[in-house]
Amino acid sequence: MEETYEIQYEKESDFLEVLFGEPTKCIASEIQEGVFVRKDIKTGEVKSIGILGFKKRVKLLKKILISLNLQLPIEISIPSN
Repeated sequence: MEETYEIQYEKESDFLEVLFGEPTKCIASEIQEGVFVRKDIKTGEVKSIGILGFKKRVKLLKKILISLNLQLPIEISIPSN
């Protein structure tokens, strides 16, 4: 079965969130300042990753995905002005 994902970006707050699969009851933890991971309460499966101040931390997403053994089929970047 193929994993589904959704990417949300709030420009005003510069917050990026990547959601994995269907929503479930989760618990969130801040794994480092401004970086949040939500995991399913029952399975421990990662359901979302959120990053505050994303424009200055674009490369951090890839490192987090690798550390959590996750991947996305696309590369996320912020266009330069």
